[in-house]
Amino acid sequence: MTKKNVRISDIPAEGKPASAETSKTLYRGLSLMNALLQAPPEGLRVVDLCRQTGLSRSAVHRLLATLVAGGYAAPVSRFHYVAGEKWEPLLPTERRRKDLSAQLSPVMAEISEQCGDASFAVVREGSLSLCIARQVGTYPVQALVIKVGTKQPLGVGAAGLALLASLTQREIDMVIEANRGELGMYGSMTAEALRRLVEATRERGWSVVGNHAVKGVLAVGLPVFNAAGVLLGGLSVATTAERFPIARQKQVASQIANALRRHGFATSSRSEPDAPLKTY
Repeated sequence: MTKKNVRISDIPAEGKPASAETSKTLYRGLSLMNALLQAPPEGLRVVDLCRQTGLSRSAVHRLLATLVAGGYAAPVSRFHYVAGEKWEPLLPTERRRKDLSAQLSPVMAEISEQCGDASFAVVREGSLSLCIARQVGTYPVQALVIKVGTKQPLGVGAAGLALLASLTQREIDMVIEANRGELGMYGSMTAEALRRLVEATRERGWSVVGNHAVKGVLAVGLPVFNAAGVLLGGLSVATTAERFPIARQKQVASQIANALRRHGFATSSRSEPDAPLKTY
């Protein structure tokens, strides 16, 4: 019989109250999680988490291991941590985009400095791609094919194509069918041609698109995953077709991949090794 003034939900299934140690561990974990939810885009170091929570280094490491395993925390570099993908649905969309833009800013600056051409970052918005960041390169002629805020059918640009090819087959089919009536506005693009581009991207390991979004321009792209294997968006480099022979396409694709990895991102999910870059 349940005692008066005691809710059934307050009584553990085994009939025993939670131990003081269990309650203390939960409180510490929540304290650590609160700090991670307020972390800047570049994340917080263990020493920062110790300072903010008052926990010892060993306690922070132990709790972080549990939170990372459960998807509630994630490393963004070797020594920095942020809230994990389990919290993504609770964060405002605009904040997530701004955070990702800030995180990718040094990646794109490095890429455009190395290759001299403009780089672009996009995220998925339903069946569309949305440009959230653009970095101008140093080469005298820049192919600024889209600007921040531009939306277009997912897959007509290299960054969007790399993102599209990383979705499940069901999602790919839904996106292509949703955009079927709009694809003709982008050069000679058709639903069937986009399917072939997706297949080629999956086989090659990086995307290449030319003369669809902007005439006379070629672009290469790769998907962007976080350290936990969650697909975040796509990143591309665009330039004139004359400046982008096949050998250089592969070179720039490698520069994109290497820059992403140096900054704690990945180009494939955690369950799969990063695909080798190929040329046809």
